[in-house]
Amino acid sequence: MSNKLTAYLESQMQALKLKGMLAHYQEITEKASQNNLSYTEYLSLLFEEELKRKNEGTVKTKINKARFPFIKTLEEFDFSFQPSIREKEIISLSSLDFVEKKENIIFLGPPGVGKTHLSVALGIKACMAKYRVVFITAQKLLEELLLSAKDGSLLDKLLGYSRLNLLIIDELGYMPVTKEQANLLFRLVSMRYEKGSIILTSNYNFNEWGEIFSDQVVAAAIIDRLVHHARIFYINGTSYRLKGKLKAANDR
Repeated sequence: MSNKLTAYLESQMQALKLKGMLAHYQEITEKASQNNLSYTEYLSLLFEEELKRKNEGTVKTKINKARFPFIKTLEEFDFSFQPSIREKEIISLSSLDFVEKKENIIFLGPPGVGKTHLSVALGIKACMAKYRVVFITAQKLLEELLLSAKDGSLLDKLLGYSRLNLLIIDELGYMPVTKEQANLLFRLVSMRYEKGSIILTSNYNFNEWGEIFSDQVVAAAIIDRLVHHARIFYINGTSYRLKGKLKAANDR
C-alpha cells in the first residue's frame, strides 16, 4: 500500500472517528495478507476492533457517570476474611439477574466489612453490561432531595433517579435522618418500587431503622418496599481496615 493511499485512508478513518480501525488496521492488513483472508473476513476483523473500542468507551463513560468513590471488583474481594459471606451467592449476583428482575440487594453489617466494596463491584458489573447506574451516599442523596424540595425541582430529581437501572445508596444511618428527609426517601423508594433495582448498605439492622428515621411508621414503610423483592446479606466480621494492623501485630 502506497504512502499516499495509507495517508488518505488514515485521514478518512480519523474523519469518521473510527479510532479502533485506525489503531489496528495495519496489523490486520498484514495478517490478512499473510493468511490470504477474504475481503469479508478482513472487514470483519476491522469492524470487530472498532466495535470493541466503542464498547470500551461506552463502559468507561458509564463508570464515570456512576460516580463510584473508587474502583473495586468482586475478584479483589477477600472472601476468606469474611466467612459470614457465602461467596457463591455473591458471585451469582454478577449475572445481574437482580437488575433484570428489578430486585434490590441489601448489605447490612458493621463498618469496614466490605459492604461498599461489594456494592461498587456489582455497580461496575452493571456498567459493563451497559446499565444506567449511580452510586451515592445516603447523606448526599438526602441533601440533594431536600434541596430540590426547597427549590421546586424535586419531581425532576426523583424522576432522574427513578429512570436508573441501578441506584446504589451507601451508608444509610451514618448520619441522623430528619422526618422530612425520611419522607423524601420514601417517595424515591416508592417511585423505584418494581421499576428499578437498589443496592443499599447500612450499619444498622432493620429493627434499628426507626431510630435512624425518628419515625417508626416511615421506617416500616421504607423497609416494606425495599425488602419485598430483595436479597438481604448480613455481614458479620472484622473490619478490613483492621486487617493490616492485625497481621502486623501477629507477625511481631
